[in-house]
Amino acid sequence: MGADDVREAVRAGGLLPRDRPLVAMLSGGRDSVCLLDVAVALCGPGAVSALHVNYGLRQQADDEERHCVALCGQLGVALEVVREKGLELPQGGAPAGSGSGGGSGGGSGGGNLQAWAREVRYGAAARMAERCDALIATGHTASDQVETILYRLAASPGRRALQGMAAADGRLIRPLLGVTRDETRAYCEARGLGWCEDESNDSQRYARARVRHGLVGALRAVHPAAEANVLRTAALLREETELLEELVSAELAGRRDIAIARLEEMPAALARLVVVRLAEDATGAYVPQAGDRVAEILALHRRGGSAELHVGGQAGAVIEGGVLSMKRLPPRRD
Repeated sequence: MGADDVREAVRAGGLLPRDRPLVAMLSGGRDSVCLLDVAVALCGPGAVSALHVNYGLRQQADDEERHCVALCGQLGVALEVVREKGLELPQGGAPAGSGSGGGSGGGSGGGNLQAWAREVRYGAAARMAERCDALIATGHTASDQVETILYRLAASPGRRALQGMAAADGRLIRPLLGVTRDETRAYCEARGLGWCEDESNDSQRYARARVRHGLVGALRAVHPAAEANVLRTAALLREETELLEELVSAELAGRRDIAIARLEEMPAALARLVVVRLAEDATGAYVPQAGDRVAEILALHRRGGSAELHVGGQAGAVIEGGVLSMKRLPPRRD
């Protein structure tokens, strides 16, 4: 895929806005550099601004900031730099992928730092975007998507784990999800654009690096189309999920409870999804493990009377008068 092909793939994706500003999250790595250049080409420099966060956690941080300043000057893009130095490094180094975002979790020792860095950059992007009603674009690629799906498959239960990152979520868009990391490299080389390499992205301390260098490579050795097959499976699951969610919505018809007699009549898969939706509506968080408690809920109902059951996360099932509802439980104290 050449530079023109990358631009056409992004254009065909339809995510870049035609009628509102865009904030591009710019780490200085090749994916975010590619994103910024494509956005300028398709939207015009006047519609695009960039955000760079300097965490001050690595020796290269100031060099990366200077690179982003120079790049934005070259492309005619306004750049906002946020400097954050409020968190001390854990023993062993800096967070992997502390620039444009990852999405696949941390790993031994680095998870809290990665979560902090993510909160800082997305919080800064949200504030910047709100000032001008802009969309926020990240440089996540198809390669990131594969790694995210594989990580979540290992670390998270439930169907949503296999769907990967959404191309659009509120203000947030990911225009490069149809482009691989090799293709962003080729794009930058063809356009004569330099980028910064974050060596911590290859550190085996972090789950993303272990997935990238271990699991993805092993799957590719099994079948050369492994990554494409993972992406295709995720796309099919997203489509099928939309249908399943419509079935759940039709079953609940806007209610936040369900007659247990009706729950008992449902196919097992639909009953699980209904219970998960009720838990999600009550807590504001995805609680996939709630679906595993359907049998216990039905058993409690058969015993008669009222009952409560913790079904996962902060979700509590309430059985009363033959009706199942959910409530949000207070956080557990260790």
